Formats: sequence, structure tokens, C-alpha cells
Amino acid sequence: MSRQARTLSKTGTYHVMLRGINQQQIFQETEDYNKFIEIVKECKQTKDFNIYAYCLMGNHVHLLLKENEETIGQVIKRIASRFASWYNIKYQRVGHLFQDRFKSEPVETNEYFLTVLRYIHQNPVKANICEFVEEYKFSSYQEFIDEKGLIDFEFVYGCISKENFIDFHRTEATEKCLDVEEVFRKRLTDEQALLLFKNQTGCNNTTEFQALEKTKKQKRILKLYVKGMSIRQISRLTGETKGMVEKWLK
Repeated sequence: MSRQARTLSKTGTYHVMLRGINQQQIFQETEDYNKFIEIVKECKQTKDFNIYAYCLMGNHVHLLLKENEETIGQVIKRIASRFASWYNIKYQRVGHLFQDRFKSEPVETNEYFLTVLRYIHQNPVKANICEFVEEYKFSSYQEFIDEKGLIDFEFVYGCISKENFIDFHRTEATEKCLDVEEVFRKRLTDEQALLLFKNQTGCNNTTEFQALEKTKKQKRILKLYVKGMSIRQISRLTGETKGMVEKWLK
């Protein structure tokens, strides 16, 4: 079956989501989050595009950006390939890190632009990682408050004042935007799941888990499931496919 053509934006502005392959974790440590942001900044300097918001979650990334010199596909490919190369060297792994095709939706109006902006910043709150948007370290929210960093905040403040921007983010978003639906249905938050993973498996990341013998993998996966982790969470953190996890739990 052929892929459905990407819906193009008349304004060149898109809400983009990148997911880890097999929904696995793509950020293991603080350094990983910081490196991704650094790469976006470097790519923005060499190939002009505008970025209005970002949020880096455990196994996926949200970006709100506008294509200029390059198409959205070229921009995301450049960012994803550079991060994957760095990540694979660091964790001594090979192969794809992200799913082959990123998801996107066009952003055509200022009203929907602000809706997506807030939706992206409120991702960690909805995932129960933090109570308020300003508490999360790996989103662009604080850059708007400080008025410095990676974000092109001038355009945003042309759509909404800084005072209203803050109040706007204190109101819970009820609109449905592009996202990973299962993120908000977990019994454990991403941080809780990662801590449990480390405690129960003795591994710090997916690469270390993959180096275990098969029988040890099975025993540790059973422990994680008994302790309350969902099958999807186990799959993301261990690097095993959802089908394999289900098979080992039977």
C-alpha cells in the first residue's frame, strides 16, 4: 500500500512529531536532550527555518516550525540523522533511531498556531511528569519567558502578548492535536518507568538491556510488568518489539 501524501501547509508552518523506532526511548540522559536542542540550533543557523516551539519527551519530539530555504522533509531529515548518528556512537548501537516517516499537520491560522503552541508545552503536564509547564526542563516554554534561546519568539509575541501568553498556558488545552495517544494512558509516568527500569533490570539504558542474555531479558521483563509497567512502556525502554514482550509474558 502506498503512503498517503503529506498534507502541505499554505503558510509553510507545521506541527511535527518524531517518534523513536518501536516507540523506544530516544532520550536516556539529560545530555541527550541537550544535544538534540544543540543540533536543532546548529541546523537552524546553516539552513534557514523558523522554530516557534519544541518539547522533548522520553520517546518522541514535538516541533512547531516554518520551512523557508528547505522543505519540512529536508529540515527534519537533517536534524534526525545528525542526532541519530551522535546517539548511536554514544550508546554503541546501530540502525535507525527514529521511525522512517515523521508525522506532521499543517498550521494555517494564528488561532490554531497558538493552540498547537500551548498543546506542545502542556505535553509533560498531561503525561503527569510535572504539574506546571514552567517546571519541565526540555521544552521551549522558559525561552519565551527569558526571551532568549533557540525560539523565534518575536513572531509569537506578535500573535499574543507576553502577559496573555503566560495566562494562556495556565488554561488546560482541550483541543486535540497531533500526538502519541498512549502517552497519556500510562499507569506510570516516563520518569517513574525509567527509574523502575533501572532498578529492576540493573541497566541504565536500552543498549545495556539488549546486551543481556535472552533468559535474563525475559525474567527482567516479567519483573517490570508485575511492578506496573505497561507492555508499551516495556517495549520502549528495553528495545524489544511489543509482540516479543507479549510473547514472553504469556
